Amino acid sequence: MRELLLLRHAKSSWEDPALEDFDRPLAERGERAAPRMGREIAARGWVPDRALVSSALRTRQTWRLVGAELGEAAPVADYDYSLYMASADVILKAIRTVPENVQRLLVLGHNPGLEEFARMLAGPGSKRPALRRIEEKFPTAALARFEFEGPWPALGSGGARLTHFLRPRDFAS
Repeated sequence: MRELLLLRHAKSSWEDPALEDFDRPLAERGERAAPRMGREIAARGWVPDRALVSSALRTRQTWRLVGAELGEAAPVADYDYSLYMASADVILKAIRTVPENVQRLLVLGHNPGLEEFARMLAGPGSKRPALRRIEEKFPTAALARFEFEGPWPALGSGGARLTHFLRPRDFAS
């Protein structure tokens, strides 16, 4: 059984209108939410074997904060420019190149592509409450967890079971 974790970057800042979108940092809210989600991933035993991360500043910062909560088991991220504002098809193409020995993969990216990909991927056996939440909205720092059987290159539309959809506000302290 393989697991795929789709994580949207945490809330970014719009404070500096002169910055290019690629260079926008996390907002304070994002700096609080990312570690919260990292702690939840760790607590559930979902530490990934590999992380594919968009190379935008806000995704790199999100991974740094999430990864810090995963401890020594956290993988070194593979930063990939092609994941910056990627479509669902581009995300799928990146996943299909993942080595066979990876059992649990985390992809950290952006909307709308990440949300479109999650909706596309959810197939038979997906949990209804999680599906409803994704259909409603894929907010910043939210995490969708999928399970599927088979190799990464065989993953396709409707080919995985959505088991969980977690948002930072679900764990607010």
